Parts: sequence; structure tokens; C-alpha cells
Amino acid sequence: MATQAAFAVRFPQLARPGRGQGQGQPAARVAVRGGRAPAAAARGVRCRAGGLIEPDGGRLVELVAPEKGGRRAALRREAAALPHRLRLGRVDTEWLHVLSEGWASPLRGFMRETEFLQALHFNAVRGGDGSLVNMSVPIVLALDDAQRRAIQADGATAVALVDAHDRPVAVLSDIEIYKHNKEERIARTWGTTARGLPYVEEAITNAGDWLIGGDLEVIEPIKYNDGLDQYRLSPAQLREEFARRNADAVFAFQLRNPVHNGHALLMTDTRRRLLEMGYKNPVLLLHPLGGFTKADDVPLSVRMKQHEKVLEEGVLNPESTVVAIFPSPMHYAGPTEVQWHAKARINAGANFYIVGRDPAGMGHPTEKRDLYDADHGKKVLSMAPGLERLNILPFKVAAYDTKHNKMNFFDPSRKEDFLFISGTKMRSLAKNRESPPDGFMCPGGWKVLVEYYDSLAPPEGSSKLREAVAA
Repeated sequence: MATQAAFAVRFPQLARPGRGQGQGQPAARVAVRGGRAPAAAARGVRCRAGGLIEPDGGRLVELVAPEKGGRRAALRREAAALPHRLRLGRVDTEWLHVLSEGWASPLRGFMRETEFLQALHFNAVRGGDGSLVNMSVPIVLALDDAQRRAIQADGATAVALVDAHDRPVAVLSDIEIYKHNKEERIARTWGTTARGLPYVEEAITNAGDWLIGGDLEVIEPIKYNDGLDQYRLSPAQLREEFARRNADAVFAFQLRNPVHNGHALLMTDTRRRLLEMGYKNPVLLLHPLGGFTKADDVPLSVRMKQHEKVLEEGVLNPESTVVAIFPSPMHYAGPTEVQWHAKARINAGANFYIVGRDPAGMGHPTEKRDLYDADHGKKVLSMAPGLERLNILPFKVAAYDTKHNKMNFFDPSRKEDFLFISGTKMRSLAKNRESPPDGFMCPGGWKVLVEYYDSLAPPEGSSKLREAVAA
């Protein structure tokens, strides 16, 4: 956890945004209540999308075929006519979504071998101008030996990517097939090959022994039809929304847990400090991870309902907060993965990133200890290649202040007054319908959690707990 000097912020030359060239498209209706744009006249100049931090590679890569001009219809016909089809699994589709909207700019498709090796061994890929762009996790697509032989026997240069119902969703062209060395990939990404790593078991162990990369073109925007698509704003849409609000700084906060009042204290304090630094309208991007998570994490739909209550009850200010879903799957790869989380937010327009204790970490899958050093995430971010433009804001330590009955920044001079409530403890209280201390979480948000865990309770007369569904 960060020390009292936690806001010893790194301010490189782009601490003040100014030269970006973010490409925009009309903004979707933002899924945040009360988000009126501040009056431009109050500042004398309107902050345009181009005024935000520049995306990696200089422009936002968007890979969805445009509907105008007939390209989308032509691509759909092209995909239907291709003889080779690769069916995407859940995590594959999430990565397709990530690539299609430009979160991984300047990548233009699933990685070819050169990009894969650079990401795996350097945590960066080299751009067309020779500069290094941070890319700490491989974004790849696996196929099995039979698929490889069939594609190579035909000399195919393109394949159709299809969903679970065999409907074409994209075309991968100018393809390259190469060996999927799973052990090397796992060891380099997680620093261990121990059994029980959630993402490995979900997406790598049973995947094919080959990888296929190429240029990607997606037929239409990815939708999940789960009642949450209005929150899935692309980087271009987020940039338009930040411009609409005349944001002169954007600070991003990623989480995969419910928001408690300690989180809210940190976020509101961050905004206060940015105002003190001279920014006129810093905007918070509250950006919960929306892809694959392990089964004992609170599901996305529940988290989003809880976040809505946090805004409704005024714990966070809707005027200066944008809530959106980050579509990436979760690796739980600690300091390696947190670079990806930070890099993707640059592409969405954020120039400040809040990082906490043990970001993207987890307990060791086979030993009773944390898998990563709790401080390594923020240290790695401060020196990661390709992230020099991003201002890293380490967490201040927040805990429940029993003397003042609220969440407060930890004061070591009276440490006996503070109670640390872990995520595990929070979930245990909710499962057992026990109330947390007053001031720990807004009442409506806590009710959402209790109702979720009640829904998992076994039916009367049964001793078996219903299984949680991974988000």
C-alpha cells in the first residue's frame, strides 16, 4: 500500500494534455445520470477531442467496418464465402471487442509472431516509427493442429471468425500461423507455471497448440445483449464524452470489486488535488473490468447495479464521473497486467491513472501467500516502457476510522483507531447478512451485495450452495 507520500506524482512533459489527435465518432448516450457538460464560457475555451492525450501510435485504431459506403455488407458476404472458419470462445470474443474499438492501438489484429514475442519478452511492441508502445499481455488467437493443416494445405490467406452460432463476426486476413508455446507464455506473463491460474485454465490450457495472427476487420460493433451494452463505451465514444464535458484532465480508476466509501474517498481526493494543481475540470473515468473474471469475484451485472447506487446516493458526483465498462478479460497477472490496464486507458483519453496495492494481483494458487509483491505494480508503472506520458497516482491508504465512524485516510499516529476490511471480509459480511460499520458503503450499494449473495443461498431443505457465475 502506498505511504503517506503517496501523491508524490510523476509529472512528465505531457502532464497537461494538449497535442492529441483522438479520432471521434458520435458519442453514445452516456450511462451516467446527471452528466451535464460544464459551460464552455466559464473557461473561455472548449476542450475538443483533439485536446486529450494522444492515443498510442498517434491515432485511434478502429477496426469495425463502416456501414456507410457498403463496406459492412461487402465484408459480411466476404466472410460467408471464406472456406475456413474459426469459432471464437468467450475470451476470444472479448479480445476481438478490445481490438475492434482500439483499446490496444496501434495493434490492427491478433498478434503475429513478431508482435507476440515483443509483447512477451519486452512488454512492448515497436511502432511503425520505431518507437516503443507498451503492450504487456499477448493478444492472440489459438487454433488446433487440424485447423492449421487445413488452412495451410489450401494456401489460404484469410479466415472467417464466427460466433458460437456459426455466424461470421470478422475476417482475419494476411494471416500468419506460428507455434503456441504455452509454457513460455504462461511463465513470462505470470512468473509461475503453477496450476490454478484462472485465466490459464479458462483460455490457455485447453487452447490449440498454434496461434494465428493477421489484420482484423470486424463486421459490426460487438454487443452482448445483457442489458449493459449502454455502458460499453468505446475509446472514441469516451473521448467524445470527455470533450463534451470540457475535461482538461481525465483520471482513470479500474476496479473489479464493488465501490466502498474508501474508494470514493480516494477518487474525490484525487479530483481535489488535481484542482489544486490548476486543472479546471478533471473528470473521473470509473472503469470496472467487464471481461472474464474468476468465479468468486462479484459478477459484472451486480457490480454495475452497485455502482449505480453509489452515484444515485451521491457518494460520487455524477457531474464529474463517467461510468463505463472496460471489455478486457482479467489475467490476474499483477505488475505485468497492470501495464495493459494503464495503457488501454491512454487510448481512451486518460492522462492520470490511479494505482493501488497489489494491482491485478491474486493469492498464489497453490501456496498460502500473495503471488506478487504488493508494491511492485506501482513501481513497475512508474518506469514501464511506453507509459512515460501517463501520470501515475499511487493510492493513499484508506481504512475504517472507528473514532469518526467513516472511511478515512490511515493515520499511523493513531493506528489503533483504524479497521481494515478486506474484500474477503466484505464478501463474508454480505453473505452472512451482517451489516458493515456505518459509513463503510452506501446503504443502497450494500443492499445490492446482500441480495446477490442471498440469490446464491441453497433452496430450503438443500445444503448445496448455488454456484456463482463468473462475470
